[in-house]
Amino acid sequence: MPVFEYVARDATGERIVGQAAGLSAQAVVADLEARSLVPVSVHQQRGVAEQGVRVSVRAMATFYRQLGELLRSGVPILRALQLLSRSWSNPKLGAVIGRIAEDVSDGEALADSMAKHPLTFPSIHVAMVRAGERGGFLEEVLKRLAMFLHRQAELRSTVLSSMIYPMVLVVVGTIVVVAVMMIFVPKFRAMLEGVGELPLPTRIVMGASDLLTNHGWAVLVIAGAVAAVLVWASRQAAFRAWASRVSLHLWIIGPLVSSTAVARFCRILGTLLANGIPMLAAMNISKDATGNAVMVDAIAKATRSVQAGETLAEPLAASGLFEEDVIEVIRIGESANNLEEVLVSIAETIESRVDRLLGTAVRLVEPLLLLVLGATLLFIILALVVPLVLLSARVGG
Repeated sequence: MPVFEYVARDATGERIVGQAAGLSAQAVVADLEARSLVPVSVHQQRGVAEQGVRVSVRAMATFYRQLGELLRSGVPILRALQLLSRSWSNPKLGAVIGRIAEDVSDGEALADSMAKHPLTFPSIHVAMVRAGERGGFLEEVLKRLAMFLHRQAELRSTVLSSMIYPMVLVVVGTIVVVAVMMIFVPKFRAMLEGVGELPLPTRIVMGASDLLTNHGWAVLVIAGAVAAVLVWASRQAAFRAWASRVSLHLWIIGPLVSSTAVARFCRILGTLLANGIPMLAAMNISKDATGNAVMVDAIAKATRSVQAGETLAEPLAASGLFEEDVIEVIRIGESANNLEEVLVSIAETIESRVDRLLGTAVRLVEPLLLLVLGATLLFIILALVVPLVLLSARVGG
């Protein structure tokens, strides 16, 4: 009998991971439900090569949109999956869709088949599709998923495009400074031999030039080692939590990080609630999907408060991440029993605010980078010119 790995939530929203033997994924799902558990993902144990492929957010949005359109047009789900598997421009994704079509043809539910490929279909997608299948509104779920992922891709694209010019300035400025230190500064060394005791700025520039010229490979190795350590540290939960807390207090970056985390949480939670996911399970899923350690802690505390019978707004307000106007709107949504609509509306408002903050940040960062580059070059020039002026004054005297 095949063995299935599952992730489920209990009545309190607690995440439960385990394994169960069953004739099919549907049998395991039925067994979990009989135990009062809400299945999030159920998939048969497979090798690493069968876990799916990583696909861009925009490609996944396109897949969900096309699948939803085919289903709304009356195309049976099996036929729709087969068409998409053959016509998909990404061969690896097409192969995954093909395997899902085979599972569906064997009578397996779409969500259960998707759960077998966790690299391609995150648990939040599987949970929403499962709710749509059970509630009979799968087309609407796919439409919302496509819109959710499309907006996520747009926000990511906005952030990346906004950072292109500042990053170009940093790269070009670094190249210019290194070129000056390695090519032009050494030529002044012979001219400054008769000056005697050089000023401190000149000694600093000369020392940096010697380091780059004579020990360039060592500098590259050290820089590579530092980069490797940072990459390793970024994968550690403790470091990510520390970095998340620090980033919230940085000028310009802090409001951007906070607003982005709040918008992501509101959109994910609102989308899950709108698709029939229970409140506690939806909060735990949204907690895992936010990607911000501070937000994860805040949602975990809010989940425990909601589980104890409190409203959602109060523990979120206590976290300090949510502004007063956002908390007040959430309170109104809870009172009017339309929290899912309110959360999505909040996400759209905050995302528009993030776009404006990004524009302001870029406009501030660009002149700041130019000022730093200019000040660095001016420091190097003055460090070289001042000793020459002193030497000229001595010769003239």
